[in-house]
Amino acid sequence: MQLATLMTPDPATCTPDTPIEEIARLMRTHDCGEIPVVEHASTRTLLGVVTDRDMVLRVLAEGRDARAATAADCMTSPALSLTAEARVSDAVEMMQAHQVRRLPIVDEGGRVCGIVSQADLARATTAELTGDLVRDVSEPTRSE
Repeated sequence: MQLATLMTPDPATCTPDTPIEEIARLMRTHDCGEIPVVEHASTRTLLGVVTDRDMVLRVLAEGRDARAATAADCMTSPALSLTAEARVSDAVEMMQAHQVRRLPIVDEGGRVCGIVSQADLARATTAELTGDLVRDVSEPTRSE
């Protein structure tokens, strides 16, 4: 099964200069924990991602001014991604190997066209595979 069949199409995105307060509102509005960071809203070229965890660990936990912080201050870059033609097994393997819960989906030009989450994969795979994915992603951080 290809990721195109289960990804959320056209996810909310932000640019590097988007304030994290706005990113948090996007997360609330779209009920998600990750916002892809794109070069420009019109091109949607993937630069990185901001997760709720990124904002907490890289801004709040460091005592930085959250009102002045932007996506560029806390984003993970480069971001892992796959294409819509990739298979579900590719997403599972990438999430397990890198301990991530979400993956931006890009087109041939590297433009964000979707996002797939651990929950999306859980609805599309077996209970055993879902359990393996959750266990592997949730393991304490491994050193590589």
